[in-house]
Amino acid sequence: MYIKQLTISTLALLGMQQAIAQRIPADPALKTGRLPNGFTYYIRHNEMPRNRAQFYLVNKAGSVLEDDDQRGLAHFLEHMNFNGTKHFPKNELVNRLQQAGIQFGAELNAYTTFDETVYQLPIATDEAGMVDLAMRVMRDWAQEATLDPQEIEKERGIVLEEERLGKSAMERMSRQTYPVMLNHSRYAERLPIGIDSILQHFQRPAIKRFLDDWYRPDLQALIVVGDIDVAQIERMIKTQFGSLRQPKHPRLRPRYEIPLAGTNQFLVVTDKEADATQLQLIIKHKAAPLRTEADYLASLQRSLFNQLLNRRRYMESSQERNPAYVSASMGIQALLGDLDAFQFSVTAKEGQLASAFRQTWAIVERVRRYGFTPGELAQAKQQYVRNLEATLSETDKTPSVNFVKEYQRHFLQGEATPGIRWEHDFVQAKIDAITLDDIQAVANNYLKEKDRDILILAPEKDRSSLPGVDTIETWLREMGSTKLDTYKEDTTQRPLMTTIPKGGSTVSTDSLPSIQVQMLTLSNGVKVVLKPTRFKNDEIRFKAFAPGGTSVYDDSLYDAAASADKLIGSMGLGTLNPMQVTAALNGKIVEVVPYIAARAQGVQGACSPRDLETALQLVYLQFTQPRKDTILYNNIISRSQATLPNRYADPNNIFNDTMSYVMGSYHYRNAPPDLAKLNRITLQRSFDIYKERFANAAAFTFVFTGSFDTDSIRPLLEQYLGALPATGHKETAIDRGIHLPAGRLEKTVRAGAADKALVRLIVSGDYPYGAVNNQVLNALGQILQIRLLQGLRETAAEVYSPSVQFTYNKYPKNRYGFIIAFGCAPANVQHLVTLVLQEMQSLRDKGASPEEVEKVKAATRHNTELALKDNSFWLSYLSGQLENSEDLLEVQHVQERLNAVTPQALQHAAQLYLTDKNLLQFALLPAGQ
Repeated sequence: MYIKQLTISTLALLGMQQAIAQRIPADPALKTGRLPNGFTYYIRHNEMPRNRAQFYLVNKAGSVLEDDDQRGLAHFLEHMNFNGTKHFPKNELVNRLQQAGIQFGAELNAYTTFDETVYQLPIATDEAGMVDLAMRVMRDWAQEATLDPQEIEKERGIVLEEERLGKSAMERMSRQTYPVMLNHSRYAERLPIGIDSILQHFQRPAIKRFLDDWYRPDLQALIVVGDIDVAQIERMIKTQFGSLRQPKHPRLRPRYEIPLAGTNQFLVVTDKEADATQLQLIIKHKAAPLRTEADYLASLQRSLFNQLLNRRRYMESSQERNPAYVSASMGIQALLGDLDAFQFSVTAKEGQLASAFRQTWAIVERVRRYGFTPGELAQAKQQYVRNLEATLSETDKTPSVNFVKEYQRHFLQGEATPGIRWEHDFVQAKIDAITLDDIQAVANNYLKEKDRDILILAPEKDRSSLPGVDTIETWLREMGSTKLDTYKEDTTQRPLMTTIPKGGSTVSTDSLPSIQVQMLTLSNGVKVVLKPTRFKNDEIRFKAFAPGGTSVYDDSLYDAAASADKLIGSMGLGTLNPMQVTAALNGKIVEVVPYIAARAQGVQGACSPRDLETALQLVYLQFTQPRKDTILYNNIISRSQATLPNRYADPNNIFNDTMSYVMGSYHYRNAPPDLAKLNRITLQRSFDIYKERFANAAAFTFVFTGSFDTDSIRPLLEQYLGALPATGHKETAIDRGIHLPAGRLEKTVRAGAADKALVRLIVSGDYPYGAVNNQVLNALGQILQIRLLQGLRETAAEVYSPSVQFTYNKYPKNRYGFIIAFGCAPANVQHLVTLVLQEMQSLRDKGASPEEVEKVKAATRHNTELALKDNSFWLSYLSGQLENSEDLLEVQHVQERLNAVTPQALQHAAQLYLTDKNLLQFALLPAGQ
């Protein structure tokens, strides 16, 4: 283990010696400072994306600071900062920012936790006045909430509806487990959502007291990262925030801790809506700081430990025969407050908790006794360094929000901010010296026998059969003395491919210079579309598709077809099992996944440019050498079967399955999973279907976007994609008649104990698919979203977050759909449905206002500008246009399409599409109502 040479100084005042550790230096690209009133700021110039900046206001004020009469008011105050400040009365803030194209919720947002409240605002820096506006918003958020009593009354309902949305079996069980996990500390008494009695009845002085006590400059920081002038931003901060007031008699900001008493705790929690039995074992520790080089080295060792435990040991063990568990997880994680923990969790198949625990805890026990092997550690180091190199290569392409999060942790926890160059150099210099003993020391430190919580979460019906603390302690002792063989590492180095296939050639090329796209046709018929970019330095994304999918199989083969991609795709390639594939890919940045969808099949993936050949080898093998494994097949099927017995204990599953079945016109393919459907899946049947789907490469189109040169990439494409077999068999997807039913239908599901309702309204119909119509429909959906947010949330105060999703399809038929979703009190369902229908009627009768139209246009321009600089967008766009046989140059005409979005066009669209002619209404109500 690397040990830093310590400088020893005598501190006469303390009468003792203190070791001064080498502190991690700050990133020189970061400008930070502290105003005389205590206000802190962080500023960094960053051009990813260009002409954009992120403004974050961070407050060291969360629910843990609430007085007894304020429980929930830290979070409530966050809401109130959007409901009126000095310069933005009532809802003017949201309205003003929507006019600038900033979407409430998706971009403009905030959150409150136990220890902090954070506000975020992304802006366009090339638009006149936006930087000034952002500063004014941040300054108001820092201290100028008006707390209008009328707005407080309106917001009560919204916050209570936010709380209602979270009600579930897991929420009820968590409220019982939190006091144990948090050692009955103050954190256990200060859940951010608060308590109903206070949220319903508090008066303005209580929330004003929280604002005055804790929203103060010595507990606040402004973080600005983006395409900005650093010196100018610093001057503006000094001018704007230097006037922030300190209270005349500031309260001491306590630092609450979660005490460790060295004792062990046990708790069983059951709920009639729990759908599985889970055992959690949590071993708590005081979290280590991250300020010095020694701290960083210790953090690196913990990261390697987690990687070794999960990427190697758990992954391999999960492939052993007949597991008694559905899932498991283990590793060192942050907990809360000043704690982290080794957290172990296993979800058992019904009636098999003892076996599930023994099988998974054996992984931990074997590590505790024998540690890891030199080969495992070497591979973990190699992958860690490779990931760090990839991050370093993107230094100038790192999104601004990534820096914001780092600076936020510095302000809140004192975490160092050295920058990626320092981290890379430090790891390169120190990682080789990390030994197996160092990793074993991590295990020994965290796998202790005190400060340990054992929690069992289970269905109420199983309570009488659940083990007690003595039984589980016996299991642990037995595992500690059970004979376990040392881990046998497979050290054989196996390449992905032993023989390179004979490649093909390019037989034709074409190009679209205006969007920098080149198109190739290879000798075997494979079509390739190339879009080189410089949005990322170390990223290539790709997708292949061909028509067919599950649509070409009748109902008797549908289940085998629908599961073939996940089944066969998880079993390895060629002669290599999944662990051997993972070993062959160690030290690389590459992922390739096959898929079989309803109307198409293909592969999708991403890689570093230097690992492109490996990615293409994976593609070749997935087409030509899929692997089947009986043990893995049986494990997957048995895990799926294990989820069935308690599936409908969860009312959400009842609701979602009912909607799926009805929306598919009661078609078999939309029916929920059951034993009969699982029994239709066989390994051989799925394997044969998988091979059929990928037999004819000539049917496939590959799209590549990212950091590559079209000339240098071509030989690799010819080598591997050109070698794929082609049968010449042409295929088209089949319309199986699965469409939303026509007419009006209302379906109510009564299930669950929580006093809440879920509502889904689906409006659908035939539709003239086309670029202009699609743009108008998009705008109509966005305006309906704005209207429902205002009407259902801000005016009625009966929902927290209504959503409007809209979709349109060209195939198998031109169809559109709107899905309107919200949660609410059961008694308010019909009132809120009426309000939705009234807003639809209003759009049909009066259309949208010019102001609403401009908001949508601004948001579209804003989002389009960002999308055009993103590899994922181009991959999705090019693939979608090609699959739909649409013009690839359509992306150049966004502004022309936006010009067609007028109040008149939107009213006409509303009359056609926002009708109640084809309306499905679903509601989930509590059982008995």
